[in-house]
Amino acid sequence: MIVVAGAMRLLLGLTFVFSGVVKLIDPRGTQYKIEDYASAFGLGGLLPESLPLVLACVLATTEFLIGIYQLFAIRRRLASWVSLCFLLIMTPLTLYLAVTNPISDCGCFGDAIVLTNWQTFAKNVVLLVCAAVVFHYRTALPRFVSRRSQWIVALYSFVFAILLAGYCLWRLPVIDFRPYHVGADIRQAWTDDQQGSGGFVTTFILEKDGQQREFTLEDYPDSTWTFVDSRTIQTGEAKHSGVGELLIQDALTGEDLTEAILYDPGYTFLLVAPYIEKADDGVMDRLLTLYDYSRETDCAFYCLTSSGEQAIALWQEMTGAEYPFCLTDAVVLKTMVRSNPGLMLLHDGKVVGKWPSTALPEPHQLPVKEEQQEVRSAEQEPGPAGQELNASMEDAGESVAKTAVGLLSWYVVPLLIFLLFDAVSMAVGKMRQKHNTNPINN
Repeated sequence: MIVVAGAMRLLLGLTFVFSGVVKLIDPRGTQYKIEDYASAFGLGGLLPESLPLVLACVLATTEFLIGIYQLFAIRRRLASWVSLCFLLIMTPLTLYLAVTNPISDCGCFGDAIVLTNWQTFAKNVVLLVCAAVVFHYRTALPRFVSRRSQWIVALYSFVFAILLAGYCLWRLPVIDFRPYHVGADIRQAWTDDQQGSGGFVTTFILEKDGQQREFTLEDYPDSTWTFVDSRTIQTGEAKHSGVGELLIQDALTGEDLTEAILYDPGYTFLLVAPYIEKADDGVMDRLLTLYDYSRETDCAFYCLTSSGEQAIALWQEMTGAEYPFCLTDAVVLKTMVRSNPGLMLLHDGKVVGKWPSTALPEPHQLPVKEEQQEVRSAEQEPGPAGQELNASMEDAGESVAKTAVGLLSWYVVPLLIFLLFDAVSMAVGKMRQKHNTNPINN
């Protein structure tokens, strides 16, 4: 049974670590999910504005540390108690969410793995059983680090979690699980979503001389056959990337510009500001510089926001912005870029760059000018700059894997160094103690 309990501890620890890491990578996403919960339960206007973000970071750090404590058997009694209590709270809560369904998914694994509320409840039931077994055998399970080294693992894991969350808040998530990640063909995704739920074929069952046969519209027989029934079958899987919810309307005329923007063969700058009245106004000069650059290179430039006419007018007055404004749903905008404002660069309907307000690019860092002239003048094949961007998009999947390995290395390598140093110091201490107690030396 100890082996089974050990396997359950491993499953419990890995699940908590994964859940914590995806939240640390995207704390804004967890913040938005907490805000959704608050609105669903009628608490939207009661919470301080900064509280959801604080709760998101605390939740992510707590889950990560619970997982690490379980994996390394740190403070086994404490870790077992916390794990069990956490799941005793979350399991009934997810059952309530599954029954009432106020929100489509709980967000327990962020955007990395989207589960329905019933799937989340089933997952929590399994984890609760694991937590109960681990709690029962908590002192019998083996340690992976010594008592002396526990504080090193615990402290380092806490610092790592804080630094990872802080970096992803200051910049952008180091791994983007959303449909608007760099390299995504959002034009294709939007088109697929607009087309609905895949392909369908209708067949007709007809009868003649006591025999029934199935026909399609292409081989429909003559009138000597008698209609019996028809059926429609799905020939392609339903596609729903989430991009289909994108709707971009001109703030002045209300014209739908979505298709025009996504099908533009050139470069398009999208300044994404879910709430323009709350946007960082310390980047005004940089935005105007980028807008001037877009005009020089004949690139389209739009500001997408969900704010109203007064907020847009105030921003224009404060910044002197001359770029056109478009209205888009706030949820979609927050999904596109985890920054207010943030900048997205499209090329031929594909995302080739994303930047937060804290790290907006300089014009010379954008390989747009040469390629845009080629597209606008002769609509030629992509030049050197475009080829580099296309190559980088093709490597997007490899980049995610490399980033994941890099994150693991940043955590594991220093930790191994600390543990090795601690083990050496312990060995040296024991040797000194043995030397001091040797009767020959007395």
